[in-house]
Amino acid sequence: MHNSFPANGFMGNNLDGMWQAVEEFRSRFEKRSGTRAGRGELRTAILALLAERPMHGYQIIREIEERSGGSWKPSAGSVYPTLQLLADEGFVSTEESNGRKIYSLTEAGREDVASAETAAPWESAGNTPGFGALPKAGVELAQAAAQVGRTGTPKQVQEAVTVLEDARRRLYSILAQD
Repeated sequence: MHNSFPANGFMGNNLDGMWQAVEEFRSRFEKRSGTRAGRGELRTAILALLAERPMHGYQIIREIEERSGGSWKPSAGSVYPTLQLLADEGFVSTEESNGRKIYSLTEAGREDVASAETAAPWESAGNTPGFGALPKAGVELAQAAAQVGRTGTPKQVQEAVTVLEDARRRLYSILAQD
């Protein structure tokens, strides 16, 4: 990634630091593949999805990603072993269809889902739909700030700093509310 700086060199090393911060922030959220969930959440998610309808593994991965607003996309390397474990426990059965394994809940699996006290991970994530929206908005804000730093005048850069400082204060005030 190459940064073009204004002719006067304004911000120089600070801009490099800003880009590094943007990339670090983005990587914290984009590398969540398979790591968004806590222990047992993948199992809960799979059972919740199969309670709705039979699916193959990649459908399960896509559904989890969609329902989590894109913030959690488990890897095939975690989904398939979990499906095998659920089959070994007698909660899931498999059927071959068009060269793919289709997974369905068994009666024991339906009973387990019905008796579970845990909501699906996408429902319990702060009870907020689309909990992936915050990291995405943060990355987009950081990208806009970096663009102002690269191409803005010193006056525009100072205005952007004021906006960002205000945004930071307002975000903390959200947490301070009862």
